[in-house]
Amino acid sequence: MPHEPQTLTVEEIQVLRDKARFVRLETIRLIEIAKIGHYSSVFSCAEIFAALYYDVMNIRRGEPAWPERDRFLMGKGHAAVGLFPILADHDFIPASLLNGYTRLGSPLGDHPDMTKVPGVDFSSGSIGHALSNGVGMAVGGRLNKQDFNVFVMLGDGEMQEGQVWEAALFAAHNKLSKLIAIVDRNGFQLDGKVDDVMGVESLQEKWAAFGWEVHEVDGHNLQDLTTLLRTLKADKQREKPACIIAKTVKGKGVSFMETEPGWHLGYLAPDDATAAIEEIMSREI
Repeated sequence: MPHEPQTLTVEEIQVLRDKARFVRLETIRLIEIAKIGHYSSVFSCAEIFAALYYDVMNIRRGEPAWPERDRFLMGKGHAAVGLFPILADHDFIPASLLNGYTRLGSPLGDHPDMTKVPGVDFSSGSIGHALSNGVGMAVGGRLNKQDFNVFVMLGDGEMQEGQVWEAALFAAHNKLSKLIAIVDRNGFQLDGKVDDVMGVESLQEKWAAFGWEVHEVDGHNLQDLTTLLRTLKADKQREKPACIIAKTVKGKGVSFMETEPGWHLGYLAPDDATAAIEEIMSREI
């Protein structure tokens, strides 16, 4: 990678660490309203959310439809409960909307809806479609001579979808260098371990064979993750789309979730919620 790494200061890392903690705590609060939700799916990508929305992406507070903004698409749409507090934090939606999460008439559901929620660039949840739409946005930006980047976060179980690989072929063929895919490689999907359901390795070799520049990173190491994202975004010489395979832990930040894949969808009883909050507040990821 020819561009010099764009490293972070200690202060910048602390800001991002606090934002990732904010995502986890708000996820617990909102799922308490809904009485069921995807805790561990959010916790594996909390640092990815923080790095993108509080450092890497070019966005303007209170302007979710700004034409030159960087786009974000989330294949694993069931993690939307972790995204909505960020949108409110950027004044894209009123913070008061969060208090009605999933309630009758609320625009905030278990999956993001771009027709109802400002700041959501793609309605996701049907796994496999996000990268194709990200490809379309990157092509549109090129045709309109706009300079925005398109970030697409994919679940590792999503690698089992054929449409992902069709989009990957198209992106490489058309040299969509403004497109960056991030695979949340936490190892689990709804039915169990990803590689027990249908093996997807070697992901690095697969993405490279499809014509992408590929990098692997610890998805919870904010210095390494954000430095890589900054560097890829700043590299104007790169002609290929880029894929980051972010090694993560499902349920990261709450020890009893990290060891139990059943938390893909669940509900914390009051005592468990208290224990989870205390651990998130006291633990350095």
